Amino acid sequence: MFVDYVEIEVIAGNGGHGCIAFHTEKYIPKGGPDGGDGGRGGDIVGVADPQLTTLLDFRYQKHYKSDNGQPGMGSLKTGKSGKKVVLRFPVGTLIKDLETGILLADLDEPGDEVLLARGGKGGWGNDHFKSPTNQTPRIAKPGRPGEHRKIGLELKLLADVGLVGLPNAGKSTILSVLSAARPKIADYPFTTLVPNLGIIKLRAYKSCVMADIPGLI
Repeated sequence: MFVDYVEIEVIAGNGGHGCIAFHTEKYIPKGGPDGGDGGRGGDIVGVADPQLTTLLDFRYQKHYKSDNGQPGMGSLKTGKSGKKVVLRFPVGTLIKDLETGILLADLDEPGDEVLLARGGKGGWGNDHFKSPTNQTPRIAKPGRPGEHRKIGLELKLLADVGLVGLPNAGKSTILSVLSAARPKIADYPFTTLVPNLGIIKLRAYKSCVMADIPGLI
């Protein structure tokens, strides 16, 4: 099935909370605050992948969430950052923020990358709040929430070559001969209901994508 438009939801990870802790060690009864910072929440990024030709995978899974950052720990240990989530889109995908209508990216080159949702920053541990007048701070900052977006994905680039013509003109037959694609072929109108794609090898390490488009009236 060919899919050229879909809407998904991306939620970046929240930052971990800062830690309230105090250094404890033998012979050092008053070691002072040593609470570490929380880890950063995981980002969600999109990458243009030349191996993909349709948005079909996003038709069935519409929600994507990255990991939260871990809270800080004593001994000035920073919490572990959340793992980044990478979503792969076909080259030629337009990405739009559905709430603001802003175009976030036009992935028109293989390897193009865009930040879809930024992970939240980790909170400060109580070590940041020590001062000459407050040597035992019992406060820490909570982690900040990650970004939450609803985005629309539109595939503007289908193929390098498109076969256009009347029904039963032989478009699907040409595609089946020139490429390894096996579209449904029959002698009645409108056999091709959705575009069929085939990869045609031109020469060593060079190929193009051909699309068999439903017949025109």
